[in-house]
Amino acid sequence: MNVVQRVKSPTPKFFKVLRTIGLSLAAAGTTIIASPIAVPIAVVSIASYVIVAGAVLTAVSQTAVESTKQDEPNTEQ
Repeated sequence: MNVVQRVKSPTPKFFKVLRTIGLSLAAAGTTIIASPIAVPIAVVSIASYVIVAGAVLTAVSQTAVESTKQDEPNTEQ
């Protein structure tokens, strides 16, 4: 199964929740960085890490699929 097929396949409920959390983290970090007020450098730095964490969590959650018997390789000889 290649990446395109994995992304198009149904995602389990647990990973849908994780995907939503990842999107929320990325949105919150982007909001902090794009805010028109001056924020300390430490806050901007933390926000950038939150964006990366949210993006990675979203990408990994999107590629998770439910395994079925026919998807598993045959290991019996």
